[in-house]
Amino acid sequence: MLQAWSLGDEQALQQLIPVVYDELRRVAGRYMAGERDSHTLQTTALIHEVYVRLVDVKSASIRNRAHFLAICARLMRNVLVDFARSRRYEKRGGGAVHVELDEALHVSPLPDPDLVAVDEALERLAAFDGRKSQVVELRFFGGLSVEETAEALGISPETVMRDWKFAKAWLLRELDPEAPHGR
Repeated sequence: MLQAWSLGDEQALQQLIPVVYDELRRVAGRYMAGERDSHTLQTTALIHEVYVRLVDVKSASIRNRAHFLAICARLMRNVLVDFARSRRYEKRGGGAVHVELDEALHVSPLPDPDLVAVDEALERLAAFDGRKSQVVELRFFGGLSVEETAEALGISPETVMRDWKFAKAWLLRELDPEAPHGR
């Protein structure tokens, strides 16, 4: 289906989504699980917004499953950050969306890190080292394993782990308001 879509078959995307829907739902569910019950962005809406944005992706650039999931991770990050930013500007200070980082992908000991702050820190990390930022995006936003991340980036799993460890430490420092190097 990815190959058909990359050759310009628009119907292939419609066939592809049900195949990857459960995986996208699992990743989206992880982000939404820590939200309050009255939160207006639901897991299904997040997945649907990713689907809408996928329609605009140039299908010829999709190389494989891992690359497709990496694109979905980027789109999910964009949707969540756009939503968080829009909530900041609401009347009565709606506040930014908070997400809990699951235990396996723990980046910060701070409770409920602000998604916009994580995004801004990732942008600073990307300016410093783009690949390390991509590793975090794929692992955290995309829910990819070390092996899938390595495949998507064309690097070894060992390099992914080194980048991941460095990036976690770097982000921890950037997200800690008490740290002298913080934002």
